[in-house]
Amino acid sequence: MIHSIDEFDYELPSELIAQRPSETRSGSRLLCVGAGSLADRRFSELPQLLDSGDLLVFNDTRVIKARFTGEKASGGRVEVLIERALSEHEAIAQVRASKPPRAGSAMRLADSIEVRVLAREGEFYRLRFPDGATVFELLERHGSVPLPPYIRHAPRGEDEQRYQTVYARSAGAVAAPTAGLHFDEALLASLAQRGVAFAYVTLHVGAGTFQPVRAKNLAKHRMHGERYAIPPETVAAIDEAKKRGGKVIAVGTTTLRCLEASAAIRGVPTTGEAETDLFITPGFDFRIVDRLITNFHLPKSTLLVLVSALAGIEPVRRAYTHAIEERYRFYSYGDAMLLDKLS
Repeated sequence: MIHSIDEFDYELPSELIAQRPSETRSGSRLLCVGAGSLADRRFSELPQLLDSGDLLVFNDTRVIKARFTGEKASGGRVEVLIERALSEHEAIAQVRASKPPRAGSAMRLADSIEVRVLAREGEFYRLRFPDGATVFELLERHGSVPLPPYIRHAPRGEDEQRYQTVYARSAGAVAAPTAGLHFDEALLASLAQRGVAFAYVTLHVGAGTFQPVRAKNLAKHRMHGERYAIPPETVAAIDEAKKRGGKVIAVGTTTLRCLEASAAIRGVPTTGEAETDLFITPGFDFRIVDRLITNFHLPKSTLLVLVSALAGIEPVRRAYTHAIEERYRFYSYGDAMLLDKLS
């Protein structure tokens, strides 16, 4: 069946877009979504909703301070969002300016970093940073937290901590895997005591996660590519969970894409690094993931399409209608959902 992006639209009152995180990480709300059921819970109740032998798979990417402000040689203001470091001194980035910078032109970022534009590559630019400190070192010293465009305040100290998961360890993301923001150390300990196992993948979330679907026909949309890595111990943990009858629960859409992209080739997740542009739409054959923890997503977004593919278009539509009526908080700093795969 061919689907239109218009099937994944909804009206959201702007006041439901969370501008700050909940007072505590696990203090957010949790909407449990089954094929024919909805239940309002708290995220802190998650251990009661999982069984001993289940496996939670997390994305351990770490958000980098990827945003710079500066000016072109002509004096015009620019905003640079690093998408991916290519080497110690080169990176791919989005550049916002009144006039697009030309190849060979220079920019001065953070009042001190001289950057040269090497080329334009589609919607992105290849930039050359000066010798000396690496791109990552310069980001840490001079960059700011790349909050999503719908969060209206400038980054502050609270954001450096809360727009980062407590288990983040592999630097490279320019957007947080937001489903993981609800976990704190106490909740992780409670889950472990319950007998729930943990495993990790790494997928560095790019700025493309906020790109809208421009094609009305979903079959014509092309996803941005993202690199991921799956360690051997995670493949082993998934195999063990399946053998003991436990469910594999992906924490976030990035984790789900990583696992399912790997399994799409051989039917099972595969150890190693790769790049995926997998666009998961209704009718997709899920081979690994049984349940998904995720936040609420933007209208007409690839992530809302993905969630609908897993749990069903109508169940997700009912869930979003319910969440709006019950005044759930939406998007990166908002509340969460626990969704069952439609059988």
